[in-house]
Amino acid sequence: MTWELFHFLRPAWLLMAVPAGLLIWSIWRRQDPMRGWKAVMAPELLEHLAISPRERRGRIRPAFLLGAIWLFGILAMAGPSWKKEATPFTEDQSALFVILKVTPDMLAEDIQPSRLIRARQKITDLLDLLPGTSTGLIAYAGSAHLVMPLTTDPDIIGYFASELVPDVMPVPGDEPLKAVELARQRLLDSGLPGSIVLITDSVDASFSSGLADQRRAGSPDVFILAVAAGPEVIPPPGSPPAPALDEKTLQQAARAGGGSLVVVTPDDSDVNELSRLIERSFASAPPQEGERWKDEGYYLLVLLSLLALGFYRKGGAVAVNS
Repeated sequence: MTWELFHFLRPAWLLMAVPAGLLIWSIWRRQDPMRGWKAVMAPELLEHLAISPRERRGRIRPAFLLGAIWLFGILAMAGPSWKKEATPFTEDQSALFVILKVTPDMLAEDIQPSRLIRARQKITDLLDLLPGTSTGLIAYAGSAHLVMPLTTDPDIIGYFASELVPDVMPVPGDEPLKAVELARQRLLDSGLPGSIVLITDSVDASFSSGLADQRRAGSPDVFILAVAAGPEVIPPPGSPPAPALDEKTLQQAARAGGGSLVVVTPDDSDVNELSRLIERSFASAPPQEGERWKDEGYYLLVLLSLLALGFYRKGGAVAVNS
């Protein structure tokens, strides 16, 4: 213990020692059996005339016991402290933002039943592998929009994702960089370390340079889940036109964002790999800053409990009335 660091977290409670001391003094005076005689007899005579049973000598008077309990209680409430501890909010908390592309291209059926439907299914599967993770959802086309802020309820994320279709997006286009910037800002506002998962079928070549700029500005890791089939896959008749999987461009973008590219698969191997990558990113993220002074007053409760046992003995009552 370093005495230079010793202080009270709630020093105003120490003022309670004044009325508590006055009350203890008043109780002690009222319990003095010689109180009445002291007013009419000289102290030197009273000392020799008073009879004090031997068995009462050395016995702790209840008023003194009450005073000790109040003293330690006030010290406990004042919060003695001399060292710091991490705040409870720093304990293994991380956040994830899922960004979903919602454009007409995502209606292509080279990935059955469609790119968008499969993407929504993968969101649900991924969150099942990350229980308890605070997750937010952003949708984008020509503009980016927060669909659901950070929540630990995966069912809400799944519900709102299932309602996303291109018709609800107010601005046509393809602007993933705006969505990543929105996710980065929301993570910054939350104060939590986190990662971003971008679910898309394609990105422009210029996206990598913009993502690299955001990375240098402090953007978290950006992982990409590519929901598109290669040029060897022939879409069924009636499928909306959409570019085939450009794995090279997507891989370049993922590296620029500090993450990795994962290509959609018919089974759950894609979300398993993505989950491992996200958990590794969470583990390597710097811990959330924040410390507080540790309240050591709780340890005084043990002493208070032991002192309180003295009132259960015979003669342990304290009378306040005269």
